[in-house]
Amino acid sequence: MSDIRKPWRIKSVRTVYTNKWIAVREYQTVAPTGADAVYGLVHPHNLAIGVLPIDADGNTILVGQERFTLGRYSWELPEGGGPEHLPPLESAQRELGEECGLRAENWLPLFGDVHLSNSLTDERAYAFMAWNLSPDTRFAPDSSEELSVRRVPFADAVKMAVSGEITDGFSLVMLLKADHLLRTGGLPSALSGLIQA
Repeated sequence: MSDIRKPWRIKSVRTVYTNKWIAVREYQTVAPTGADAVYGLVHPHNLAIGVLPIDADGNTILVGQERFTLGRYSWELPEGGGPEHLPPLESAQRELGEECGLRAENWLPLFGDVHLSNSLTDERAYAFMAWNLSPDTRFAPDSSEELSVRRVPFADAVKMAVSGEITDGFSLVMLLKADHLLRTGGLPSALSGLIQA
């Protein structure tokens, strides 16, 4: 094995399909091994934005919805897309309002520029924890979503992630990162006090 970087070389690219949300591109390439290869890439037009909200009782808020791609119901943290030209935090604030009808006084970045499925897509994900929540009616729900909202203790949400009850990769990463920060003293004391209460 070598530490020498051998990048892919692009010979040509064509857009196979595009809509409001994604573009599908086909690349004729030369792989790092030197072999010719065809590579398909899905490019979302938005950033992936996620929020791990914590209420005054130490609960997190899960959103349930029917996922078209899998043909099944999924419990997840609030998440959606945010325009690349807007700060991710601004998009996270909108998502929390749209999906949960809430706003937060406090925000903590969990991670940024994470790649959720880097063999298929160049999607970039940004996530935040949010607390000191209050009602927010400024944002209308998405017309294509019928959402259920469920409050569960943070520790129970982590158990749901570990047991496989939560299968959404973005939600898993948010919950496990927050749990790690909690166990290693990486959260603000006010927030860790809510979760551990």
